[in-house]
Parts: sequence; C-alpha cells; structure tokens
Amino acid sequence: MFGKMRRLMKGLKKSLKRRLPIAPGIRYAFHFNGFNSLLYFIYCRKIKRHNTILVLGKAYRYFDTVKTWHGERAVEIPLVMDMVRKYQGKNILEVGNVLSHHVRFEHDTLDKYEIAEGVTNADIVDFTSEKKYDLIVSISTLEHVGWDEKPRDDTKIPLAIDNMKTLLSSRGGTIIITVPLGYNPTLDKLLKDGTIQFSKQYHLLRISKGNE
Repeated sequence: MFGKMRRLMKGLKKSLKRRLPIAPGIRYAFHFNGFNSLLYFIYCRKIKRHNTILVLGKAYRYFDTVKTWHGERAVEIPLVMDMVRKYQGKNILEVGNVLSHHVRFEHDTLDKYEIAEGVTNADIVDFTSEKKYDLIVSISTLEHVGWDEKPRDDTKIPLAIDNMKTLLSSRGGTIIITVPLGYNPTLDKLLKDGTIQFSKQYHLLRISKGNE
C-alpha cells in the first residue's frame, strides 16, 4: 500500500515538474518528510492559529508562501524587512540576492553568482563602491562565502564582514546578517570563539515540525 502511494507521489511530482516551475516549498511537500512537515504546518498555522513570532517583545507575522513556509525565510524576511522599512529613502545594499524573490523595494543587490536584472555580480570580499550605504542586509548568505567555493577558503567570512563595514556611510550605518547554525562548521566556530562579533546577537530556535 505504502509502496504504491510512494510510486504515485513520485510520478505526480515528475509530471508537475515537467509542466510547471514548482516552488521549493511545493517540491519539499512531495517528499515523505516534507508532507509530514506540511501537516504539522497546517495544524500550527491554520488550526492553532500560531501565525506570529515574538522577538524582543515585538510580534512579527510569519512570511509564509509556497517558497518559504518550511524554512528559516519565514522568520528572516519579516525581521529584516522591519528594519528595511525604517531605512526607506536611504541607501540600502543587499548581499546575496534573496529579498527580490519575495518583496519589492528600492535597493542595490550584490551576488557573486546569480545572474538577474539589477544584480551586481561580484565577491563581497573585495567589492568596492563609491556609493556608501546606510543599511546593509544579508539573509542566509554568509555561510556560503568561502565554504561552497572551490577551492574552499575558511578565511573569507571575516574578510567579507570587514569589507561590509567599509561600505557603510560615514554618517554611520547598520549591518544585519542572518545565518543558519549547523550548515557551515567553520562559521559556527568563528561565532562560538568570538572571532566574529556583533554589537547585538540573537538566536531563534525551531521548536516544532510546523516551522514554529
């Protein structure tokens, strides 16, 4: 029975993939673990009505879409966009092209690999600009710097952060970086031993299979 159901799901997934550009969240739901997570997600968000996360006393609504419901983007985007709104009308740089896939606002985007309209292809480690920025944001990108490159270079993450600081406006500015722990052990170690330090640092912990 289970074997037949799995074959049916596999065939349906292949058929849809050929016909439609399927979002990652939908593709994930066609896996056994993903479907299980989807059921928990529906229970948490639709039945229990747990639609917000409380961070430092402020409630943020989960950014749930077919692309984000199952991962950290559901919390990263509302947290970062809250700060972006405070800097509207000022110079904003995004390192790693993430936000343009979900929201629209005026800003510059730097991404070493992704070819897209309005994206500058350069390495954040040695990127220079006469334009200076009031706000620099980077969502789940820093963990890939040096780690997912050949040859691998464990020295690049601190260099990337140092270079971001040089891109800030002389008026003073803010850098917001989000990263997942557990993906890049080198980054985890740099954070743990204090090699990388932030003026403010917070952690979020996933507490349910419904992505709470």
